[in-house]
Amino acid sequence: MTQNLSINADRLYKSLDTLGAIGRYHDARLELYGVNRLALTAGDAEGRRHVVEKMRALGLTVTIDRIGNVYARRRGHDDTLRPVMIGSHIDSVPTAGRFDGCLGVLGGLEIVAALNDAGFTTRRPLVVAFFTDEEGCRFGTDMLGSAVATGRIALDAAYGLKDRDGFLVRDELAKIGFLGDANEHLTAPPHAYVECHIEQGPILRAKGVDIGVVEGVQAISWHEVTIVGKSAHAGTTPMNLRADAGVAAARINLKLREMIASGAYGAEMRATMGAITPSPGLVNIVPGRVVASVDLRNPDDAAMKRAEADIITFYGDVARDERVEVTWRQTARTPVVPFSKSVQARVAAAAARRGLSSAAIISGAGHDAQEMAHITTAGMVFVPGEYDGISHNPREFSTREQCANGVNVLFDVALSFADEGGAP
Repeated sequence: MTQNLSINADRLYKSLDTLGAIGRYHDARLELYGVNRLALTAGDAEGRRHVVEKMRALGLTVTIDRIGNVYARRRGHDDTLRPVMIGSHIDSVPTAGRFDGCLGVLGGLEIVAALNDAGFTTRRPLVVAFFTDEEGCRFGTDMLGSAVATGRIALDAAYGLKDRDGFLVRDELAKIGFLGDANEHLTAPPHAYVECHIEQGPILRAKGVDIGVVEGVQAISWHEVTIVGKSAHAGTTPMNLRADAGVAAARINLKLREMIASGAYGAEMRATMGAITPSPGLVNIVPGRVVASVDLRNPDDAAMKRAEADIITFYGDVARDERVEVTWRQTARTPVVPFSKSVQARVAAAAARRGLSSAAIISGAGHDAQEMAHITTAGMVFVPGEYDGISHNPREFSTREQCANGVNVLFDVALSFADEGGAP
């Protein structure tokens, strides 16, 4: 019977639209509506409450843990067996579209709705989850909730993280009503974890491929770089006497581009300085302090380590040349994470059964699935995006058909694991 089950594509797409209206803002330049549900803000809280309400309306038992992760459980025929988990996130960057993370969570709930419609109970329980602060752009550490759940980040360390305004993770969880009391550690890991996500890149759409079979996630390294020079009058301070923190930041940014152009770290290396905050930030004052971010990504662990070492060395060179002090701290660091070969095979087979094309792909973005891969069999389904697969942008867009194809493949893969027996 399970081979004949499919989701309701219209219902799925409507749910994406409804959640996308929470935290909606208008981008005047693009003349489009985007989404801003930054983690643990009022917008995130409203989105969370909306999704929890949907979970309970589907008859699921909802649990909230001490880092704010939300788990919604559907009973299985043998409820003593470890569940199959479907998950992702619903927090967003400040300039998001409707699909990033939300497709995986709402897709999981649509699978539950389709099972309810069919009156079908899986052998194993199913859990649909969303994790706290996957994006990492507020508190500086991505995949925060899933990293705590799987033991990579300690709860106290997570609680102690602050945003730019000094607000603590723990206090913000309490403020929005999602400081739960359940154990944050998944001490009994799920039988398997599967996640459907937009690709957030151009590859699948350019190749005309329906489904991405995700082989793994590339290495990611984030630095927060603080540069301290000397504020001075822009008109009276000779250039040769300046200690300009802004120039030092610019040199680091250009060095990142030079490293990419050199090819010394592989053709797929990525480097970005996404945040540059000068102080005092006034037109007629030489910046005395800059806080900047460095984001390095590479599908080759060895090449990533070389890049990290080289940029850290360059921090010292800049400090000497520009007569400034440069300090840095690691805000996030994950190695290359391969996904389960079993999940990859099932994704490809499910796509083929449904008449969909598929291709192997490495994820350029970080995902909760990479944290889950440390404790259980885990993998992902990617769907293509229009407009060159742009993401973290109001133009982010996947069609009704693209979303439905991905979630139907997710459905098949999740059911294949949920039908397995074995020890509890």
